[in-house]
Amino acid sequence: MRLTKTTMAIAAAGVIAGAAWAETALADYDAYTVPNLVYRTGAYAPNGIPLANGFIDYFNMLNERDGGVEGIKVNVVECETAYNTKTSVECYENLKNEGQSGALVFNPHSTGVTYALIPKASEDKIPILSMGYGRTSAADGTVFPYIFNFPTTYWSQASAFIKYVGAKEGGMDKLKGKKIALVFHNSAYGKEPIKTLETLAGTYGFELMLLPVDHPGQEQKATWLQVRRAKPDWIFMWGWGVMNQVAIKEAAAIRFPMDKFIGVWWSGSENDVAPAGDAANGYLAGTMHAPGSDFQAIADIKKHVYAKGNGAGEEARIGEVLYNRGMLEAVFTAEAMRNAIKIHGTKDIRGEHVRDGFEAIDLSEADFERLGLKDFMKPIKITCENHEGNGPVAIQQWDAAAGKWKIVSEWIEPMHDVVRALVKEDAAAYAAENNITPRKCS
Repeated sequence: MRLTKTTMAIAAAGVIAGAAWAETALADYDAYTVPNLVYRTGAYAPNGIPLANGFIDYFNMLNERDGGVEGIKVNVVECETAYNTKTSVECYENLKNEGQSGALVFNPHSTGVTYALIPKASEDKIPILSMGYGRTSAADGTVFPYIFNFPTTYWSQASAFIKYVGAKEGGMDKLKGKKIALVFHNSAYGKEPIKTLETLAGTYGFELMLLPVDHPGQEQKATWLQVRRAKPDWIFMWGWGVMNQVAIKEAAAIRFPMDKFIGVWWSGSENDVAPAGDAANGYLAGTMHAPGSDFQAIADIKKHVYAKGNGAGEEARIGEVLYNRGMLEAVFTAEAMRNAIKIHGTKDIRGEHVRDGFEAIDLSEADFERLGLKDFMKPIKITCENHEGNGPVAIQQWDAAAGKWKIVSEWIEPMHDVVRALVKEDAAAYAAENNITPRKCS
């Protein structure tokens, strides 16, 4: 495990601070502790860096502009994982009692790590925000009270993709006989949409091809040879890191039409398309938020953080897809902390209070405008029972000449009836396997 210099200093004091909390629970905090599991090194660093930068820049902006959250500054404690599950769990254990507040929330930034932390975080009463990734059935808050995967999940996204394809083909009935290939990272993450797609293949009569790609995904010749032979009508990709770049270049090499190639939102960043140059033009990807930097919150980050020389990365890359996503994680985290303070009537909050704050998230269009994120995404509401929020999915398209992503679809509502039934089924199985009695939410 590699810790930053600041982190190491804080971590050294963490055991003492955590042990003392029981006796000083009513004392005012100097700062809230929000750990962040990051990968600024390793095979996935090109994607991990902008995620981490967006997250810490937003909290640094709040600290400078507002004095933190409700007047208490936020200490973002990064722990370097290099996208390694064992190291990530070590980071969690070392930081869960960090600072006066203890860890208020963890962002694992890996589906595999999220799976590993689900039982630990639930026992420690620290919420996990796996925003748009992780275990999809954790959307059932009755079984997973400390896990949140809003604004929408892999299964919802898969169903939205099918609705998008159905619309492009002229109707859902036109899916019958079509061939859809899923090129996926051969890991827990990459396998997440399979169950949903298999269910929908049975419903709508399309053929589903499953094409796994082993980590890190630099070698895909055999995969794309299968694609060339099978000639699918559409390709979905559940990739990450270099796998995305290679897949897009391989698709271009066999002249597969880019406007029928859709990546999951983790396969839709500037890093994924830039290496293919003009050949990536027209490539599609799902998204949960807008790209670009034309938002007041980003203007405030530039003014209060970068203008003072405190930015985490290159100012020119602010507004890229993964930067905005990291910022959005911080926005949701800050709003959950703010809710927790209001709900419990105290600024001395712990992880279990922030869990309540997450379950009270109810952000309207007016709220996003207040946050400086007008038209950044659709409204979202989380409840005790529903930790996904059932948010809609948009399709964005890469314009190689402009070097920009542009949203090209309406916001697509997932197939809630299908997805929610699968979520309840899988959550019930998890509860049975782990002797969990689902809590009552009403």
